[in-house]
Amino acid sequence: MAPVGSFESLEAAFQGGADAVYFGIEQLNMRARSSINFTIEDLQEIVTRCQKHQVKTYLTLNTILYDHDLRLMKTIIDAAKKYKVNAIIAMDHAAIMYAKEIGQTIHISTQVNITNIETVRFYAPFADTMVLSRELTLQQIQKICTQIKEQNVKGPNGQLVKVECFVHGALCMAVSGKCYLSLHSMNSSANRGACKQNCRREYTVADHEGNQFLIDNEYIMSPKDLCTIGFLDKILDAGVSVLKIEGRSKGPDYVKEVTACYKEAVEMWKSDKTPSLESISMWEKRMSRVYNRGFWGGYYLGKKLGEWTATPGSISKTEKIYLGKGKNYFGKIGIAEFQLEKGKLELGDKIMITGPSIGLYEGEVEELRKELEPVSEVSKGDLFSMPVGVKVRPSDKLFKVVERSTND
Repeated sequence: MAPVGSFESLEAAFQGGADAVYFGIEQLNMRARSSINFTIEDLQEIVTRCQKHQVKTYLTLNTILYDHDLRLMKTIIDAAKKYKVNAIIAMDHAAIMYAKEIGQTIHISTQVNITNIETVRFYAPFADTMVLSRELTLQQIQKICTQIKEQNVKGPNGQLVKVECFVHGALCMAVSGKCYLSLHSMNSSANRGACKQNCRREYTVADHEGNQFLIDNEYIMSPKDLCTIGFLDKILDAGVSVLKIEGRSKGPDYVKEVTACYKEAVEMWKSDKTPSLESISMWEKRMSRVYNRGFWGGYYLGKKLGEWTATPGSISKTEKIYLGKGKNYFGKIGIAEFQLEKGKLELGDKIMITGPSIGLYEGEVEELRKELEPVSEVSKGDLFSMPVGVKVRPSDKLFKVVERSTND
């Protein structure tokens, strides 16, 4: 299940081979301020595109709800039902109850913090799939999956309850994402989709005498990103049915690459092949080239939290530099025209183009023309053209992809 925060990322999820996507609309989701949220008016288009690619749709409605939110919550769930969204992912009991009343399929969000079989049994009358707590070990997950079978715990669809787990992406220092730092410090609630990410900052600690200490230059509340591709077979063998990738605020390059890597690993598991160390290393290398804070295995193998990042942002091996937007496309000859708003572009440069229709295109500059004449480079302000392998539309964004000079 791939994360989607824009139409660019939606198309990138298709390109990466996603079987399902999850996304938020309006403000009642946990990425309300950190991604380009869809609106109710976008819902039909999202579902139509996904149905065309035989990809399932899951709508996140997983924030705390207040009384003044209930009308919007019902409007969103009504729209999900109308446009045949496969399921909503909910945390608040008000959303769960209303979805059940109108017959909309429900998945239980990780924010509910399900950690045992009795809680699974409690939610089984409401939900066919449950996202378990992020803090569980593989042994605990396997026990829950085993007991679901032994106790014949079924959801509303009459099938055994399915277990869903996060396998990749940002981890929060709080228990299954429930954090109040942002609310207390900036009156901006993480549990309402408005996290200010206090945990991603560097802090100086002071003792009672006022002496200040910088703690090993580490961001001691900011965990590295979860990466389970090295032991994904163990997660699947434990009985997990749905693998979830975090990242609705990430770009289409992240969505496509991470989805593709995990898809390849799953297909290898389905064919009863054990991934080689070379394959795992190759997948990790590919994913290190898109947004990440460094990788660790989370809690699955029994490790305690302590894999902290050393920088506030990404340490990806490559960097995207925005250059400009598309202007025209000449389909018969496969030539796209761009306006360079900043920087410069040269022959041989690696490029990335993103857009709501094309998702993600990656290539290399093989030819440049300005005023129909061939040139070796173009600079800020130039209107130029070059051959590309996709139809570029006005306002599609052009990036240059460069190797980072240093990485912490």
